[in-house]
Amino acid sequence: MEPNIKNIAVLTSGGDAPGMNAAIRAVVRTGIYHGINMFGVMQGYQGLITDNIKPMDARSVSNILHLGGTILKTARCLEFKTDEGQQIAYNNLKKNDIDGLVVIGGDGTFTGAKRFSETFGVKVIGIPGTIDNDLVGSDFTLGYDTAINTVIEAIDKIRDTADAHDRLFFIEVMGRDSGCIALRSSIASGAEAVLLPERETSVTELINKLALGAATKKSSSIVIVAEGHKQGGAYDIAKKVKETFDHYDTKVTILGHLQRGGSPSSFDRILGSRLGFAAVNALIAGETEQMVGLKGNEIKLTSIREALTAHSFKLEPDLMEMTEVLSI
Repeated sequence: MEPNIKNIAVLTSGGDAPGMNAAIRAVVRTGIYHGINMFGVMQGYQGLITDNIKPMDARSVSNILHLGGTILKTARCLEFKTDEGQQIAYNNLKKNDIDGLVVIGGDGTFTGAKRFSETFGVKVIGIPGTIDNDLVGSDFTLGYDTAINTVIEAIDKIRDTADAHDRLFFIEVMGRDSGCIALRSSIASGAEAVLLPERETSVTELINKLALGAATKKSSSIVIVAEGHKQGGAYDIAKKVKETFDHYDTKVTILGHLQRGGSPSSFDRILGSRLGFAAVNALIAGETEQMVGLKGNEIKLTSIREALTAHSFKLEPDLMEMTEVLSI
């Protein structure tokens, strides 16, 4: 079937996530396979405004599957939120005869894409690329699996020194509004407690749990704190616990942007490839303002509007219960 799209551009925006390069590669090569001219936009929406748009061929995306970050770079662009900025971006798309756009990023990226498409009629497909795993419409977002593996590897190393010194470690992980990383990494690393934005846990409850572990001769304890917990970050909570519970020598580790980097896992390489392939096929089929996502191991389309307005991702109840049962 002759594609109704002749020129497609791809960009990455917002925070980077492992697997973005796999998605870029799949977008570019799928488009070329169908006879479409492919372009890469450097530095996200900023590149649309500055006309930093480059032609890409199949060799432009060689040997990038294993790389973290994004070869297209990324930036947060306040100017794109304005009417004037979006008009400039649209003019640059028209100048380059681009009639389809694939955007890879999180909710901020999708919010900009939705408004851009609604205002100017640009055909847009989104790929969920965020380690937070907080977009409705995909069981897993790009980079989430790699981030969890990175966190687990760090916690395993911290556990060694915690055991050696009878220490209590508070480990802060990313998750301002979502406890997905904290929840899964706590189970996989055998943490004694996890503090999530989605669940109220008082300092008193935490101290009681730690005291029970100490009474049953636990030699060390690991507490994972999602950065968006209502009681504060790891330093704040560690200070409050230390004031009334001094059984352990208390330490704090904030993993920070360590979680964003590194070579993507095989899962994220495959997911990025599947989503990139599906995004181009969706544009060819005439779809727009849709997000491609993984649902039950099948690639499904969800409207970008729904992915944004239904921002109520629920943590798995069985995993929530397991954090209590398996940490005794």
